[in-house]
Amino acid sequence: MLKIIINGARGRMGQAIQTCAGRMPEVQVIAAIDLGNDLAAVIEQGDVVIEFSTHHVTPGVATLCAQHRKPLVIGTTGHTAEERRAILQQAQSIPMVWTANFSTGVNTLFWLTRKAAEILGPGYDLEIVEMHHRHKKDAPSGTAKALGEILAQVRRLQYEEAVRHGRAGLVGERTPAEIGMHAVRGGDVVGDHTVIFATAGERLELTHKASSRETFAQGALRAAQWVVGRPPGVYDMQDVLGLK
Repeated sequence: MLKIIINGARGRMGQAIQTCAGRMPEVQVIAAIDLGNDLAAVIEQGDVVIEFSTHHVTPGVATLCAQHRKPLVIGTTGHTAEERRAILQQAQSIPMVWTANFSTGVNTLFWLTRKAAEILGPGYDLEIVEMHHRHKKDAPSGTAKALGEILAQVRRLQYEEAVRHGRAGLVGERTPAEIGMHAVRGGDVVGDHTVIFATAGERLELTHKASSRETFAQGALRAAQWVVGRPPGVYDMQDVLGLK
């Protein structure tokens, strides 16, 4: 039986993972860690750590996992460039599954977005629209950013230079090299993402809508089962699902 430690256990995703794990006889949550708990005190009891907390916590969790040689699954988003570097440094010692979204459907969207961008070519304008619940702290979502990075890679653009976060005022005509990014917040929306390919005479839209966090929780647990025993390095759900 796979013994799992959840960091960020009182959050929405942490609770969803515990609920799903309770229905899976092959896994056991042996520690549910959150503010006020000590991960270091229990880390040796687990086979893998699932991290869904806040961006500034993840580097310390990654360091602790590396010290104890425990695989790590990261679902936290909103990391700074410095935090990302600190986390990636630990991947030299342990395997990590680090992804913006654990949903099988969203990872299919990633794959379809890449293929559509390759097939349609540079003649289509690229726009991304995402919507989440009112409590989400970071924007754009990690999933939307991952979609933008896929589009930038296919077009051979630098993401930070190409992305345009909304538009206001007299901004002029849209340039062919930009990737529009629009974040909508409200209500209890779990997560909606649409990639728009628009050209003269037609428009293609790829959309994924999540109605329950359990789809992400199940993906995180699947990643936890997959990552144990892998060589050190950074993996994502495309690896877990065999889409690469």
